[in-house]
Amino acid sequence: MDWEDLEPRRKAPAPKNLETMSVEELGEYISQLEAEIARAKAAIAAKRSVRAGADALFKR
Repeated sequence: MDWEDLEPRRKAPAPKNLETMSVEELGEYISQLEAEIARAKAAIAAKRSVRAGADALFKR
């Protein structure tokens, strides 16, 4: 069992209604999503780094 298996699973939020958003609002929404993607990628990289360190300790 991986530690990730113990983390709670969340339901995905319902998609936003893009039809009601202006062009400016859509641009801001895209910026927010890109920032969130970058944050998620950083979290993945950090978890992989910790995992690699732990794996290195046990392979000795």
